[in-house]
Amino acid sequence: MSEKLLPFTKNQIEEIIKKYPTPFHIYDEKAIRENARDFKNAFAWNEGFKEFFAVKATPNPYLMKILHKEGFGADCSSFAELILAQKTGITGEEIMFSSNNTPAVEFIKARELNATINLDDISHIPFLEKHGGIPEVISFRYNPGHLRKGNPIIGDPVESKYGFTRPQIFEGFKIMREKGVKRFGLHSFVISNELSRNSYVETARMLFALAVDLKKEIGIKLEFVNLSGGIGIPYRLEQSAVDLTALGKEIEQEYKKIIMKNDLHPIKIFSECGRMITGPYGYLVSTVLHKKDIYKQYIGLDACMANLMRPALYGAYHHITVMGKEGKPHDALYDVTGSLCENNDKFAIDRKLPKIDIGDITVIHDAGAHGHAMGFNYNGKLRSAELLLRENGDILQIRRAETVDDYLATLDFQGLNNF
Repeated sequence: MSEKLLPFTKNQIEEIIKKYPTPFHIYDEKAIRENARDFKNAFAWNEGFKEFFAVKATPNPYLMKILHKEGFGADCSSFAELILAQKTGITGEEIMFSSNNTPAVEFIKARELNATINLDDISHIPFLEKHGGIPEVISFRYNPGHLRKGNPIIGDPVESKYGFTRPQIFEGFKIMREKGVKRFGLHSFVISNELSRNSYVETARMLFALAVDLKKEIGIKLEFVNLSGGIGIPYRLEQSAVDLTALGKEIEQEYKKIIMKNDLHPIKIFSECGRMITGPYGYLVSTVLHKKDIYKQYIGLDACMANLMRPALYGAYHHITVMGKEGKPHDALYDVTGSLCENNDKFAIDRKLPKIDIGDITVIHDAGAHGHAMGFNYNGKLRSAELLLRENGDILQIRRAETVDDYLATLDFQGLNNF
């Protein structure tokens, strides 16, 4: 059984709270950098390897800048994410634009930035040609349908809205070649939060085999294969992180057996991980406001599902540390809740924790991806601040907390006078 450690002490977090009231998200720069380097090292055998950080996981330019300095690009899926990348200094082929049901303005912006466009559907070819134009390099997202078993989160590929069928992949590449495209890539998105590295290896094997068929059947030589993301993180204590070194070696073996054996070397390997890059190194810090004892015992935090909606949305588990009580017995049974007018606004249900008192500081682990990013304003709740724990121990605010003025900014109160 693993242990969930923190990069700060109770005294340190109390000092931070004096300046930045809870709730807030805080990220560990040192751990993120070290993890990024480990990931790159696992694929160092592939000369063209590049990770395009999935911006949707943690869309903050400071974190994107850290990862860009570590050699990562940006995987964007919307206009706003493209702007974030641009403002961070990430442009050109350091952007992989992988969207679906894409509005015209987004293709136009992606072309303006010279991003690599990863098309999701064959009907998007004429749409892209009309809105942005045909680029020199193109990638297609492949949906294997019944040829591949599904992942619990994504579901079976045949039920997935993403990607081209196999016949459409071949037809699409021929169309693009006729339109002057010179460079080609292949992508597939079939798993999410997967702790079995076999699933990721299977994706590589599937795309490598398709690369061989594309060359043999229509003469298309791929420049890159994008394995997408989907590598999970161990949210629960009994789970183990994916062994990145072993993963890299297994994919290397598949590369040698399929790509090199069929004289397709070199092909660059790309990835679009988000969760496993920042997820374990972000924390939601909150203060206990209330205790309620009715049919169950409830602990009420100053955070709610607007700050972290995964437990309410998926029933997802997030480990909770009560600062200063780490060594005490977990002999109290609580539902840990927020203040939203929804009964599923719970971070934990029937969770055994140390005896909690009003004013205690709680830390919710593994909130560094799909945490703050999924925030919302229902009930007029305001999004929290984001802080960065620098490598030298300094604290930098990288996003201020929302204010009521922010919440009201898009409403036209003056119009009420004439309503």
